[in-house]
Amino acid sequence: MELKKIQELIEKNNIKPSDCVMHTQRKLENNGRVRVLVLKNETEAHVEYICPKCGHYDYVRKKWKRPFSIKCKNCGELIRIQKMKTLIKKDIKNNY
Repeated sequence: MELKKIQELIEKNNIKPSDCVMHTQRKLENNGRVRVLVLKNETEAHVEYICPKCGHYDYVRKKWKRPFSIKCKNCGELIRIQKMKTLIKKDIKNNY
């Protein structure tokens, strides 16, 4: 399954990187995926995910705040979107 709704939103509205507060797409364990888009002047994030625990797909809008996470509507798995700086530090620590 692909994450398509946010991509369709971007194309339909001709959204550019400069229009975004945050835009990320990440692979999760067990073939899970998450994509988050937050536009300037909006208080909600567009979130599209495939749950790494149960494989459930969903697209939701959720209040944007840091730290950001979303719960799978199917199984309740908490999907956290960590800052890239944090992920890089973890990766360096685990590989050295």
